[in-house]
Amino acid sequence: MRPDSPHPLVLASASPRRREILEVLGVEFEVVATGVEELTEGEPEKVVLANARAKALAGRELAGSARVVLGADTDVVLDGAVLGKPESRAEAEAALRALSGREHEVLSAIVIAGPDEGQERSSIESTRVRFRPLSEQALGLYLASGEWRDRAGGYAVQGLGSMLVEGIEGDLANVIGMPIRAFAQLAPEFLPKL
Repeated sequence: MRPDSPHPLVLASASPRRREILEVLGVEFEVVATGVEELTEGEPEKVVLANARAKALAGRELAGSARVVLGADTDVVLDGAVLGKPESRAEAEAALRALSGREHEVLSAIVIAGPDEGQERSSIESTRVRFRPLSEQALGLYLASGEWRDRAGGYAVQGLGSMLVEGIEGDLANVIGMPIRAFAQLAPEFLPKL
């Protein structure tokens, strides 16, 4: 699917977490922020896949149709509903209280859109995350940190939010924002040759 050109992969995301993951993998890439309005309601698997696809297609339109574009979306699912990114401290507090002492699912979809119409590869990864029962002190400390901003479900497992988590079953990178294993399977041609 990679075009016969020197162009690197295009990442259709402003997420610093996704950039960091691609950098760790040694992938050459450029960033295009698409500003796609994300879906927040519906069947969770369909929501994350539709969001990732919309980002990939918008990124291809912005970067040029000859480019290969990675679109990704991650969300937290509790009781079958997508939590989304809290827009205020009050929303973040409500999300964290709902997650406290419970297990939830983190879903990430990635879509690799090729240079030709309909040329696409996609994958959805699921990881189970168990939260500790949150004390008022832990909850207050985390909310005061501001780390909840722009985070699915209102937390970041790789930061201070690790104190909220009791256990993880599955790919940690998926919870951070992009499943490494799925990316490597979908787009091995973008990994460095060793």
